[in-house]
Amino acid sequence: LFLAVCAVGIGGTFQYGYNVSIINAPTQHIHKFLNETWTSRYHKELNPDLLTFLWSVIASIFSLGGLCGALMGGSMAIRLGRKGALLMNNIIAILATILMGISFPTGLFELLIAGRFLIGINSGIGICVQPLYIGEVAPKHLRGGLTMATSIFLTGGILTGQIIGLRELLGGEKYWPLLLSSSCFPAFAQLLFLPWFPESPRYLLIDRGDELSCAKALKRFHGSSEYQREMEDIRQECFALDGEKPKKPWQLFTDRGVRWQLITVIVMTMGQQLSGINAIYFYATYIFEQAGILAEKIPYVTVGTGVCECFTALSCGLLIDYVGRRYLIIGGYLLMTLWCTVLTFSLTYQELYSWVPYISMTSIFAFILSFGLGPGGITNTLTAELFVQSSRPAAYMIGGTVSWISFFTIGMLFPFIVNGLKQYCFLVFLLECFFVAAFIFLIIPETKNKSFLEIKKEFHKLNFGRNA
Repeated sequence: LFLAVCAVGIGGTFQYGYNVSIINAPTQHIHKFLNETWTSRYHKELNPDLLTFLWSVIASIFSLGGLCGALMGGSMAIRLGRKGALLMNNIIAILATILMGISFPTGLFELLIAGRFLIGINSGIGICVQPLYIGEVAPKHLRGGLTMATSIFLTGGILTGQIIGLRELLGGEKYWPLLLSSSCFPAFAQLLFLPWFPESPRYLLIDRGDELSCAKALKRFHGSSEYQREMEDIRQECFALDGEKPKKPWQLFTDRGVRWQLITVIVMTMGQQLSGINAIYFYATYIFEQAGILAEKIPYVTVGTGVCECFTALSCGLLIDYVGRRYLIIGGYLLMTLWCTVLTFSLTYQELYSWVPYISMTSIFAFILSFGLGPGGITNTLTAELFVQSSRPAAYMIGGTVSWISFFTIGMLFPFIVNGLKQYCFLVFLLECFFVAAFIFLIIPETKNKSFLEIKKEFHKLNFGRNA
């Protein structure tokens, strides 16, 4: 079971985190490549405004690809199976890395844009299908910890990208095409290891009606003596669904039986992206400089933020099945509210006292720890748990779409928010974190150690009223 989670994660959310991270290191080298390519092609200098535009397209086309991937992921998981969709997804990743790798020797920056778009599609599919597979193979007493692998591999990808992107490794001018092409290694690893593991047992029985393969898969994942209990849960869910086909995303919006589950997923997904985590990373360089850290040392301190995220994702994975989902996610958002307050004050008085920048630096690391301990990991876990088999792929498509649109929107609006409000931008994020914490406290029941049918019953009164 553990090895299956690793095989799924390496080509899933690891790719997302890795490709978000590696694009930062070669920024100046890609600028130089764009200038030289343009000059040799058109025999004139590239306009600075056009350079900025081309770079923003290269950086942001990834999120557009991610949105397309999220819209495709659920359908692929239904048609090809969870495992089949993940294996097919690696073909897209390998094609993307080839295009990005040959962009420099061929002098075609258009290939770089196409490659970033394709690797975005790969990430969008991976972040949709990976938690779907893990949530369906995990026994309910381990489901929280195992679905946290989505966040652990994502933060592991970010950290790996930060380390590989250091100038001593592949962050130098000569090696940036290799850096962007290095995404092929996780893809090859998944193509090598994932075929050894079975398809999701729930998919095999509920969607395919193949009870023999389902029992065989459960024996592999849970052991010959323990699989019967999980088999009974799947049979009950299959009986309750009564042959219901997997739903399309638009059908969920008209289904009263999943109304509050869907609202919950949308609020949590938007909350995760708009929580201020991007603002923290934006301000990090400025705060580190104010604290007296030399500019050339800042990439190494940034690796420290990656270590922080990775550590909290692992901690959350160990705690989630003991503490429960509600306490961790509400606590995470309330702590983020506190650190937004501290950071607003410390940035306001940054230059008055020499020790204040260190308060700001501590707040940055504390905010990242709070995010990783709650919202960063549990959002995907809850999306897997709030829906039964027929609705789950469509729910992930909706959640993924909302996530990528929020990611793109904050990327576009964020510079204007920061320029307009300066350090007071954290007051906006403070209110957002507090609102999401209040919503979760009032709406979401604890899902720890409950079957998917039991969780559905918990939402029944909310969806149909007290007299249901």
